[in-house]
Amino acid sequence: MAVTPSPAEGSCVGHLSAPLTSPDSAPTANVYTGDMVHAHRWLLTRDFSFLWWSQVLSQVAEGISKLALLWFVYAVTGSPLKTTVIGLLQTLSPILLGPFIGVLVDRVPKKAILIGSDVARGLLIGLIPCLVSIENFTVESLYVLTFLFGVATAVFVPTLSSAVPFMVARPQFTAANALLQSTTSLGIIIGPAVSGIGIAFSGSQDVLCLNALTYFASAACLLPIKLRATDQAADDSAGWRPFMRHLLEGLRYAFLTHRTLLILILLASIYTFGSGAFTTLFPVFGRQLLGLGPVEVGYLWSWLGVGLLVASMGLIRLSAWNLHKRLLAIAASSALAGLAVVGLTWTDSFGMASAYVVCIGIGLGTWTPIAWGIIQEVAPPGMVGRVMAVYTAMATATSMLGMSVFGWVAESFGSITSVIGIAGVMGVLAWGSAWFAGRISEAGMAKQEVEDMSAA
Repeated sequence: MAVTPSPAEGSCVGHLSAPLTSPDSAPTANVYTGDMVHAHRWLLTRDFSFLWWSQVLSQVAEGISKLALLWFVYAVTGSPLKTTVIGLLQTLSPILLGPFIGVLVDRVPKKAILIGSDVARGLLIGLIPCLVSIENFTVESLYVLTFLFGVATAVFVPTLSSAVPFMVARPQFTAANALLQSTTSLGIIIGPAVSGIGIAFSGSQDVLCLNALTYFASAACLLPIKLRATDQAADDSAGWRPFMRHLLEGLRYAFLTHRTLLILILLASIYTFGSGAFTTLFPVFGRQLLGLGPVEVGYLWSWLGVGLLVASMGLIRLSAWNLHKRLLAIAASSALAGLAVVGLTWTDSFGMASAYVVCIGIGLGTWTPIAWGIIQEVAPPGMVGRVMAVYTAMATATSMLGMSVFGWVAESFGSITSVIGIAGVMGVLAWGSAWFAGRISEAGMAKQEVEDMSAA
């Protein structure tokens, strides 16, 4: 059963951009048209349920790998500076390769990319450290493996987003993205705890080895998934000229064709500028502002995951809201997060700090499911991968910039100044989202007036 957008959704962008569906595509081209008999169930559809369970395993594996890898790197190098390089190498891939990855995602069957990415991550982060002893493992080889692991992850993320429209109906996009974000929350809550226990009992190298099985299990969950035949781009021509044409089409579509997408990417850059800095400096703020030790900081970090999970569950019910209302939800949650960040400077109570961190998690967790849903609604199915790759590249770059800027502010002027600055960024995001919602509402009203005059 094809599901068409409501009038509010179909006309909400007005003069801000082109119509939600491309003139070159069918009106319901990005709407799932499979068996929707079980669409009422919690995991939406059969195919999406397999994807969700795969993501649960993948996110838990990532949470395990993150701590175990850093511990393993420090055991091999003994250098805190060289350990921090690992984080940099994992974030470089989407920035350097993002637009090229987007073309790949739109031209290669998505199911194959998802399975291949999980298998590659299992091999890189699991089996290879198993086969090489610590004595023979050089820093350079470790950096190469880490960079390749980052490439596999950078390919996986836009593929995951662009596969959603082929599994669920259009009104369920935000709910589907919220459910996928809930797996990230579970990974934050479960992964590091399992990793820490494993490191304590067996060592980081054994944890990495066993964690490869989790990635392989994630890939196995994807095997029963069936995507529509239109999953693949219509133009399968090979060679560098068609590749570059697709690349330029994606960049032009993201930055020039749709002002909605351009504004969304700019707002995403503001979001990651603040959120990336907060999550990176979280241990510093916990120690300097609240006087917490590593165990207490770990507990507080878990409350951030709880906040993300609460936001994900709440957004499932907001999936059918029109774009105006969803942007207002972002504005309200961003304002809540900004106020809660400031609240951390006013308390020395662990209980109050935990409540503030939950509110911050709710604020940070509202953005991604809604933003991904908008991209999936606006972009044709053959363009989602490229738009998502550009979106991810810009967001990752501004996240790294935010880490650097607010890290310098904390070092030079103190943690309180840095925290207040991050709160200010969340305030700017709240204002920008509210402004964008207002413009969309005005555009929808203007279009409705034109239609009424034409009907008269």
